[in-house]
Formats: sequence, C-alpha cells, structure tokens
Amino acid sequence: MKLNPVLLEIMRHKVTAAAEEMAITLTRTATTVYIKEAADFCTALADTNGKFFAYPEAIGVSGFINLDCMPTILAAGALEDGDVILTNDPFGSGALASHLPDLQLVKPYFIGGRVVAYGWCFAHTADIGGAVPSSISPRFSEIFQEGLRIPPMKIVKRGVANEEFLNLYRANCRTPESNMGDLKAMLASLDTGERRIGEIAEIHGADVLMQAQAELASYAAEKARAVLRKIPDGKYAFWDYLDDDFVTKLPVRIRCELTVKDGGVHADFAGTDPQLGAAYNVPTNDGKHPWLMLRLMHLVTTTDKSAPLNHGLYASLTASAPKGSMLNPEFPAAVGVRHASVIRIVDTVAGALLRADPTLVPVASGGAVIPAVLSEYDDITGTRGSTVMQALICGSGARVGADGTDGRECGMSNMQNSPTERTEDDAGVMVEEYALRPDSGGAGRWRGGTGLVYTVRILREGSAVLGRGLERFVFRPWGIAGGMPGSHARVVLNIGQPGERELGKLDVLEVKRNDTVTIMTPGGGGYGNPLDRPAEAVVADVRLGFITATAAERDYGLVIVDGAVNEVATAAARKRLAATPRPDFDFGPERLLWEAVFSDDLVTALNNALLSEPVAARIRLRRDIYFAVAPKLADPALVSPLSALDDPAAQRAHFARLVGDLQTRRAA
Repeated sequence: MKLNPVLLEIMRHKVTAAAEEMAITLTRTATTVYIKEAADFCTALADTNGKFFAYPEAIGVSGFINLDCMPTILAAGALEDGDVILTNDPFGSGALASHLPDLQLVKPYFIGGRVVAYGWCFAHTADIGGAVPSSISPRFSEIFQEGLRIPPMKIVKRGVANEEFLNLYRANCRTPESNMGDLKAMLASLDTGERRIGEIAEIHGADVLMQAQAELASYAAEKARAVLRKIPDGKYAFWDYLDDDFVTKLPVRIRCELTVKDGGVHADFAGTDPQLGAAYNVPTNDGKHPWLMLRLMHLVTTTDKSAPLNHGLYASLTASAPKGSMLNPEFPAAVGVRHASVIRIVDTVAGALLRADPTLVPVASGGAVIPAVLSEYDDITGTRGSTVMQALICGSGARVGADGTDGRECGMSNMQNSPTERTEDDAGVMVEEYALRPDSGGAGRWRGGTGLVYTVRILREGSAVLGRGLERFVFRPWGIAGGMPGSHARVVLNIGQPGERELGKLDVLEVKRNDTVTIMTPGGGGYGNPLDRPAEAVVADVRLGFITATAAERDYGLVIVDGAVNEVATAAARKRLAATPRPDFDFGPERLLWEAVFSDDLVTALNNALLSEPVAARIRLRRDIYFAVAPKLADPALVSPLSALDDPAAQRAHFARLVGDLQTRRAA
C-alpha cells in the first residue's frame, strides 16, 4: 500500500532538509577555502541499495545524483554501527570516486539492528600526494603518479578512528593539517545525517522511512520521463573535441549518439577516442554514470523544477561507453583532469539534443573549468603546499530567448567563486584583475555569455602556478542557427610588460616574484543570426563592456560612434554581412580544417578498430597513425595541431588507407 501523497511530500522535504543540513555542517566546519567558498563537495542520503534518495537542491556540487555507493559498501566488508568507509579510488569504488583528490565517505545508519539508509559525502582535498602539488597534472599516464590510492576501507570502526591509517594518510599528502580539518568536517556531516534520519524514523517509523525512499524515486522517474518525452523520437549524433591530450598535439574526440523513444533515452559513446596515455580519462564503470548524463539531467531539472532530486530521475536513461575508451578506461589509467573531458561531454550531448530540437538546451558553453592553483614553499615547515586561488569558469551558451550567462557556467557543477580577500589571505598573490572578458561570447540574436579575465601577481619567490582544465585554445565553442562561436582561451605571462609571453596549456609553471599570470576563459556560443539582435541590445552590450565597438561593427554590423549608432554606416555594414549566409552549426574554421582530414566516419572506424588492441598498443598505434598522416603532429614544439595539416586532400586519402589497413588486419 502506497504512502498518502501528503505524507510522501512531507517525507520528501524532511529527507532533503537532512541532506542539506549535512552540507551546511560540512561547509561551516571545513578548513580549506576550496570547500568553504568554492563548494567543491556534496552530501546525500542513500537507500539500502546504495542509490541516493535525497540530495541537496542548491548546496555543493550538483551533478552526482546517480552515483552508486554499493560497490564501495560491498568492498569494505560487513558493517557495524559506528563504521565509516573511506575511498578515493575510481577503480576500486565502481567510479564513486572519479579522481584521487575527491575523498568519499559512506556511513551506515542503523535503527533496530538493521541499516535503513547510508550517509554519503565527498570533498575535494587540497593534496593527496603524487608527483605535483595538488596531485593533478595532465601529463600523468598512470593513476600511480596521481597520489595515494585508498581502496574502500573503514576509517572509523564502531565509532573509533583508525589511527594507523590516519598516520599513513598524513604522511602521504603535502597539506596534512588542512586535509585532516576537512576530513573531520566530513565526518561531522555524516553524524548530522545520522541524527536527522534517527529523528525522522522516530516520528514516522523506520518502515515508512524506507518505503518513502522507494516511492520518492518512482515519483522522480515519472516526472523525468514526462520531460524526456519532449525530445522527438529518433537518433541524433554529435561529436566535439578537447584541444589535445597535453603529452602530444593530437586533439581528443568525444562522440555521442542519442537514441530516443517515448521518453527513453540511450546515450551511446561509441566512436569516442580510446583510453589516453594522459590524465583526461573519465571512469564511468560501464554504466550511466552522472558524468555522462549531466546535460540530460539539466534538461529534466530545468524543465520541471518540482522533480525531487534522486536516482529515480535516471530511470528512463541508459548509457554505454566502450570498455577501454577514454570514457570508460581500464586500470591503471590516469584520471586527474577528468573534469576537462566532462564539460566536453556536456557540450557533446547538448549538440545531439539540439539536432533533435534546437530549442531544448543552450548551445556550447565556453567549455572550461579551471581550478587555478598556487604552489609555494612554507617558510616554517620547508615543505611545498598548494592553494586553489579560484575556480575559473567560462561563459555559458546562449539559448532561445536568452543570452548566455556572463562569467558563469554551471554545466558541470554549481561551484562558487572564492572571494578575492580570502585568496590573498591564503596565498602569496595579489589579484590584480578578476573581470568579465569583452568580445569572448559568440555573437548572435542571443549572445553567448562572456568568459573571465583573471590576473594574479606573484608575491613570493619559489612559487608555481598550475591550471588544470584549460581548454578551447584550438576548437572554439560552437554556435547554432546562425550564431557565432565563442572566443579561444588564452594564458599570458606578464601581460603588457616586457617579456610578455603566450603560454597555452599549463602543467606546472615556475614563476618569479612580481611575475603576473593572466588566464582568459572562453565565452559561450551564440544563438541565431547576429543581424537579428536588436540594435539597442548591442549598444547596451558596448556600454556595459560585454563587447567592444569594433566587435559590434564586425559581428553585428552596427557602427557606433561616440555612443550613438551611425545609421548610414550601419546600413552599409549590415548589407555586407547579410550577403554571407550563416551556417546552422558554426564550429569555426579550425574544426572544419581538422575534419577535412580526420572525418567522422574514418575516426569512428579507427577508434572501433583500436579497441581490439591491448591498452598500451592502442595508445601507441593511435599516435603512430596520426603522426604518419601529419608528421608535424609529432613535433613537441608545435603550437597548434592545425599547422600540421598542409595538404588536407592528400592527408585524408592517406588516413583512409591506414584505417582500411588496420581494419583488414583486425579482420584477419
């Protein structure tokens, strides 16, 4: 017999409030700025199958609703009251963790001798050891380089902390005191959840609590399916790129084909590049991991804000990523910079949805999430620590009826920015500029959101700057329906000073005292023909600094002199622009040149053939084939992979022959 609808709604809000109070406890008691201010953490309540039935609505990282705690729970063995499980191992936790800095805690909640729920939380820790401060580098080829791997194990046994493990943990990170402070905050959040679950069970009974968990998931499933039925039935394919894998100049491709029928959606990532010998791999454990489903989830929760946030939202969704691909890598793949790939997954699925219906979702975001890290020596301890100065975000893509959001893109999570005062207090830098970046959003009837400009001056010798997740230096954020692509990213050392230098992607940049480092994030793509944007909106954008007068004339045909529109010059400029038809999808010339050689059909065939090879051979063979087609790609000094394409027609023919030869050998 089902619960009374009124009681079910009461239970929904009680368990959601419990999950949110857990999050409030964590953020108020944590030590590091990245948790207290940027909010790279979350909490939830899981049912006895390890799936979340209650999730905060607006606190912490928003994208993990469908994580599965059960592989971690089973790996830890029999549980008793007071036990707490810790892990950070993507391969040992069934992708509950997706890179090593994210510590995951799970605690069983017992009532009357039986488990009625589990508390869960995660937090991004400042450092987990490994070869670089903050533990993440794009150049790593194996997870062993990325820090201390912790398989699912009990950090607390029957209420008593495992001090032997904690000593080992402290000894294997650069920031032991900060790490321990955050870990204690995580434990406190689980205790908060336990108290609240106990109170709910005392009022309503444990059986009602457990029945509500199942019924809330069913309710969410119904709500989600109703939204997903808005997607027209059919198959829709799309692909997008990371600029390269950092260790080579080879672009990295993510491909998705959505199959939609009556609100059921299957996302097939076949044709995505094989597992990389770099840290951009995304562990997903052979299933519909939240990282693969983010854009579909955004569609559901944006369209129906009344849907409860729990695993039932995913009931009509399935996903597959080939084993051994970069979206389902085999051990011991490096995964530290998986967030750079995740935001490109979001753009790729968005492209497939827009092929189905161009009004469903926003176009491509700026496509970058960049935790800008400062590493510096501690004069007291003599050790090198690290601080996340700012989680730099890009602009979001435009959509029907609205410009993109300037300087803010929540496609991956709803992390917040850190106050400049906190950054300057915690790190040896002066923040000289933190502003919106003019002319970075793609022009359109609705303009793409602008990116950011962030400049810091280094105050201490022996410092280093790390920027993980820098992207869109080569392939721009695309626009649709006549909208233009957003800008490229830039990173500049000592901008406007003697010795100014363009840097591109960063790993560990050693800097001197008084050096400045400037990071410019891309803007989102535009939607609709720029000539259809009202003149007053363009004038306002110029006045507010979102675009320059030069861009107003170049992209919108609007000639502005002394703050006023020159009607005669504008008419002539718009006539010139109208003579050039606008494409449906505007990827920019860079992607068109790349695909003139490396087309979708040939790359898909190559990737499918490579999956039959062992991992090491797969990585080497992929590189060998691309380098044979475009030898300049093998040059480590190459600035852009596009400069290796000097004879596209001949290179495409060569690529086709090599792919055909590989398919023949595989068939034999």
